[in-house]
Formats: sequence, structure tokens, C-alpha cells
Amino acid sequence: MVRAVNVDDLRRLARRRLPRVVFDYIDGGADAELTMRDNCRAFDRWIFQPRNALPSVACSLRTSVLGSDLELPFALAPVGSSRLFYPRGECEAARAAGAAGTAYSLSTLSGCRLEDVRAATSGPAWYQVYLLGGREVAAAAIARAKSAGFAALLVTVDTPIAGLRERDVRNGAKELTTRRPLTALPYAGQLLARPGWLIDFFRDGGLMQFPNVVLPEEGPMGYADVGAALAESTVAWEDLRWIRDLWGGKVAVKGVLTALDARRAIEAGADAIVVSNHGGRQLDGVASSLDALPEVVEAVGGRAEVLLDGGVRRGSDVVKALCLGARAVLVGRAYAYGLGAAGGAGVTRAIEILRDGVARTLALLGCPDVKDLDASYLRKQTSEQSEV
Repeated sequence: MVRAVNVDDLRRLARRRLPRVVFDYIDGGADAELTMRDNCRAFDRWIFQPRNALPSVACSLRTSVLGSDLELPFALAPVGSSRLFYPRGECEAARAAGAAGTAYSLSTLSGCRLEDVRAATSGPAWYQVYLLGGREVAAAAIARAKSAGFAALLVTVDTPIAGLRERDVRNGAKELTTRRPLTALPYAGQLLARPGWLIDFFRDGGLMQFPNVVLPEEGPMGYADVGAALAESTVAWEDLRWIRDLWGGKVAVKGVLTALDARRAIEAGADAIVVSNHGGRQLDGVASSLDALPEVVEAVGGRAEVLLDGGVRRGSDVVKALCLGARAVLVGRAYAYGLGAAGGAGVTRAIEILRDGVARTLALLGCPDVKDLDASYLRKQTSEQSEV
């Protein structure tokens, strides 16, 4: 993993190890993938304004998010189906996050029991909520998360249905998860082309279920049921109120891109707002997360913490988001590439790359503490500058 100098190196290593259908699940976005690409490009539209000839001091990366003290200004975002990337993937990622002193967010659509994931990390753990199976099923999972010691809930509000991920359609993702061999056969070659991954996959139990979505009289929800279940599990603002009452702790609303939704989230009792377009995997053609961040920060007006999710590939990206008002950043694909490349060691390397990038950027900016970052350290490029 030392040979991975940046996140793009981890991406290449993941591509070599994973079958196309699994790699593209991590790597792809919705429709034409315009928003997914712009999430990354948005960071290039901002340039730094350093303060030089200052005394050299150690830079502090510590912050506090959702009541948890973190050693880093970024945490690991919820990434569904991580167990497909590497055996016990969610536990591996959580363990790496805890060792680095930051938080891990567990997706409802995980392949590992939430109790096992919580036990795997020495750091804070947050549970991401979908209302899969209805209120009763979601309430049971929330109660389990509370009992297991999760520190906060992330309630995702941008998935009334699943976005159209064209790579998944071309790769036969649906056919490969139906458990019908004849249906899956035309797409099986991509799995056979990665024998190492295939051996790991079967050693880890084969096609997973979702053990944190326990359906009445059926047990854990099967993998092939996801699309239909999402269409029946839309989160409305009134749901946030009963979720908050049931949970009794910190709640963040994830999937906000506008001032209007930011104000609604605060009115519904959100402690934090995650500016996110689901990594460009839902509605294509919406604003990048970074472009939406200033509007949301202004609308919130300090009444809640603001986090950003989407497009982060370097430590300098983290710093730019903090300058524009984010308390911290959630990273998803950056660590998912590491997980797909080498399991826990890959996640550890992704965290190291981002951590070192943040520290180096702070030092070069002349800023001793992430808490001191503000918009004065940035300038937005003109269209002419960005084309050079």
C-alpha cells in the first residue's frame, strides 16, 4: 500500500482486484455522471491564498462533530454493500477509522451486523438510516444502534427511488444478484476474471443479505430487494421528528443542497446537515456539493453543524471545504477504493493520504489549526483562469 501515493492510485489498484460490476458500483454515478464528475471538478474552481513568512508551528487537525471529538477533520461516509468489496468490509473500514481517531458511518445497506461493526472500532460510529421495510423495521434497527453505542444518526433524504446507474445495468448487477444461475450466466465472466476476489467472496459467505434490515416473518432483507424497498421508504420531514424522539441523541440530515431544505432540516430538529448529492448517484445534473455549500452555510447561520460529502480526493479538498464553512467532511469513494484494493490496509492508506494532505496544506497556507480556516484563504477562479 505504500506505493499508493494518492487516491487515484488506490482506484487503479481496486480496479485490478475487483470484478467490473463491483468496481463500477463504487466508481459510477447516475445517468451521464455529470454531477459525479463535477463534484471533483468543483474543488479546482477555488485556489488558495497562503500567508507566508510565518513561524513554523505544528498544525492541529482536531475537531468535534456531532458530539464526538475527532483527531481528523474528516470521517468515513456510509457506503452500502462494502462487504462486496472485501470480506467483512464494514468491520475492516470501521477498524481503520477508529485506529486513525475518526468516525465511521455505517450504511443501513451493510453486509455486517451493526453490533459487530460497532465492536470493531475504537472510535465513534454513526448509523445511517433508510426507512427500509417501514417504520417498524427502521425503529428496530435504530434501537439496536442505540443499544450498541452508536453516537449519532445520519438520516438520508435524497433517495425516494434509486438513481439510474447505467454502468450497473450494463454490467448485469441486477441479474447477478437474483440467485438464478441462468439469468446471471451472461455476466459471470467478469467474476471469473477476478479469481482472487471470487475466492474471498465465497469464503465470506457469498452473496450477502442486509442483517440490519430485519423484515417481519422473513428475516434479513435479501440483496436483490434493494430497489423496490427504496421506492417504498421515502423519508419525509415528519419522519425526522419521530426518528429524533426515538433516538434521543444527535441527528444529521444527509442529502441537502439548498437553503430551503437546510431551513426545513433545522426546523425538524437536525443537529447537523450534510451537504451531499449522494456522490452523484441519484439525480444527475444537480449542483456539486462544494458549489452548494456556501448557500447552505448561510441559511443555517450557525444553528447546526454543516458537513460536506462528495468529490473529496485530496487533503487540499478537505481544507477547501472547511474554508467555505464545513465543520468537517465525509469521504466515501476515497476509502472505498482503498477497501476494494486491499481491505483494511487500503482504508488505512486512504486515511493516511488524506490526513497528510490536510496537514501539509495547512502548513503551506500558514494556518496552524483547522478551526482557524475561513474564506480568506481562498479565491474563486474566473472562467478564463480555470480554462488555462
